[in-house]
Amino acid sequence: MRKFIGVIGASEPPEELLPIAERVGEEIARRGGILLCGGMGGIMEWACKGAKKQGGLTIGILPTMTRESANPYVDIPIVTGIGYARNLIVVLSSQAVIAIGGAYGTLNEISYALNFGIPVVGIRTWRLQSEFATTDSITYVDDPELAVKLAMEVEA
Repeated sequence: MRKFIGVIGASEPPEELLPIAERVGEEIARRGGILLCGGMGGIMEWACKGAKKQGGLTIGILPTMTRESANPYVDIPIVTGIGYARNLIVVLSSQAVIAIGGAYGTLNEISYALNFGIPVVGIRTWRLQSEFATTDSITYVDDPELAVKLAMEVEA
């Protein structure tokens, strides 16, 4: 069975993160995974671009009301019209999530994943600490290939 791997990150990330996202997308496709994301630009677009380079399948859960808002590398655009509430759909539809960089929307998705027990692999993303909750549930790596390997190996 093919794994659904969520890729989350900012729509306007630092440029140095874009090739990392592309490599993550390539590796998801190479390993036979299905890339799931928010379907917009930035990290999401570059991850989808990488997946398409390897013949992979991409799904975008869009916050908007039109398919046309999807980045050009999304194969299956899911139109929600619910704004960032779509983050919950992205996370719950994923068997593991790879967070690359990220702004507050990414932090929101990470918190959903942790709350629902969905594994998170982070590349240069949020580092959490709390006096009241276990925050060691994110596996931090620097290597895109290792991130995908870890995400693909989780039992979900």
